[in-house]
Amino acid sequence: MNKVPLTVKGAEKLRAELEELKSVVRPRIVASIATARAHGDLKENAEYHAAKEQQSFAEGRISEIEGKLSNAQIIDITKVDANGKVVFGATVEIEDIESERKVTYQIVGEDEANIKEGRISIGSPIARALIGKEVEDVVTVKAPGGNVDYEIISIEYI
Repeated sequence: MNKVPLTVKGAEKLRAELEELKSVVRPRIVASIATARAHGDLKENAEYHAAKEQQSFAEGRISEIEGKLSNAQIIDITKVDANGKVVFGATVEIEDIESERKVTYQIVGEDEANIKEGRISIGSPIARALIGKEVEDVVTVKAPGGNVDYEIISIEYI
């Protein structure tokens, strides 16, 4: 399986979720199953079935996170020599040339992307257009509504 890029913060967030699932959620579900079993007949016991469903979801998420972390290539952007170019993990301020609207995005892994928080996936059209470019370069992004030209205003590696 290919290595999946992940920022240091993204890896920390996944590890924290994994720890929460293993140390808090899993024991709570086991206790719920034990309580439901004590109520008797399991065939018609809605509490038992709900707890088993929660357990299945939690165990699936634990496996998913462990898999992601084992295949992750954790990139610390503060230690990357980018030579002024846009790279994975960089925070880039761009300006739409036509509307003069400025936006700032950090380029992150698929699992970390959240447009509301200004984090876009490395696989997104904007990120793909920005990778390898420098300040003052103009990039054209193919958007559903047509091509959009952006100028790179600044690049930060934080």
